[in-house]
Amino acid sequence: MDVKAVTELIENYVRPATFPVGIKMLKPGEALPPKTRTPADMGSRFATCQTINVVRRYGWSIGLSADHHSCPLGLVALGFKPNVEYLQEGHACEGMYTATLEAGVRTEAEVPKFALGQYAQLFVSPLKTHPFEEPDVIAVFGNSAQVMRLVQAALFKRGGYLNSSFSGRLDCADIVVKTMKTDECQVILPCTGDRMFGQTQDEEMAFSMPASKVEEVMTGLEATHKNGIRYPVTTFMNYTAKFPAKYEAVWEMWGEKKPGAK
Repeated sequence: MDVKAVTELIENYVRPATFPVGIKMLKPGEALPPKTRTPADMGSRFATCQTINVVRRYGWSIGLSADHHSCPLGLVALGFKPNVEYLQEGHACEGMYTATLEAGVRTEAEVPKFALGQYAQLFVSPLKTHPFEEPDVIAVFGNSAQVMRLVQAALFKRGGYLNSSFSGRLDCADIVVKTMKTDECQVILPCTGDRMFGQTQDEEMAFSMPASKVEEVMTGLEATHKNGIRYPVTTFMNYTAKFPAKYEAVWEMWGEKKPGAK
């Protein structure tokens, strides 16, 4: 994958306000690239959503291990810590996101998760400088129209609909885990934590794509743009405007009919 070329296509046709990011999950024993920052370098511990947002805004490369992670639920989703019974029984949902423990159990069971110990670190960098041969996931944040363009691009060759699911909770698992496990593109609805700790804004959504779908999406992005489906969305402007009656009265003073009059 030519990450610079992919970045250029996204920036030309989608025009996101922040950097597209490349995400790589590192297995035990795999080292972070040189010059990678960690939350410890800044005297902090980060959540997954916070890490992604720092990268897309600052343009830094950040590595996140269990020792530098601050969110218990994110740690479980990434497989960095075991999924304890307390979570499985719905206690972290009940009274906050769900009315009952039973509903919480269903919500927790649906959270995409890596197997415990499958990976040891999360690495996130701006896509254009991603140092690995290819990232596992590319994530792009934007407004709904920008995400729409990426959905249209993803469906250009295959048609049909793009299927994504939402809970308003733990969007880090959707961005990283679900995208990798399903090997399919995802529309991402930022969760409460992403908005609080990642500071994702109300008008923002995200789109994630696995490495296997990047070429297909980029081809679709170029093709749909050439076909006239573009961002910013082209507005229809070939019409005769109607003006206030006091404005229109001037036409009579000129001895002319107002535009569009029969």
